[in-house]
Amino acid sequence: MPDAMTTFAFHVELDGVDIGAFKEASGLEAETEVIEYKEATDKGKMIIRKVPGAMKWSEITLKKRIDQSTDLWEWRREVEEGDIDKARRTGSIVLYDSKQQEVARWNFEAGWPSKWKGADLDAGDEQVAVEEITITHERLERA
Repeated sequence: MPDAMTTFAFHVELDGVDIGAFKEASGLEAETEVIEYKEATDKGKMIIRKVPGAMKWSEITLKKRIDQSTDLWEWRREVEEGDIDKARRTGSIVLYDSKQQEVARWNFEAGWPSKWKGADLDAGDEQVAVEEITITHERLERA
């Protein structure tokens, strides 16, 4: 019997290096713009044709528990310091089953962190402190 997929068992890799388990990932989306144009049929009737346009990909947002790692913070600093070429990374979001076997992988290209957000801190709250990063990229594929 196949193992049920769980959404809590996924890791993120940057340039082939596993940077750890993450709490949430969103924005795994690809879309083709639709271009509409008018065309006359053989009988002179006007119709609207729809054809594919440019591909576009949503920004990926990742959330993880704050720990001692500063990988995401350092990656964002590369952008803040103006070195966007150095900041661009290939990456993967990898889903695992309960036996830690890889079952799905989404790869992105030329990704860079366009936003980093630290935890909302409240001493009276018992929530886990979470950091968030938004990755802007130029391609996404299911491997």
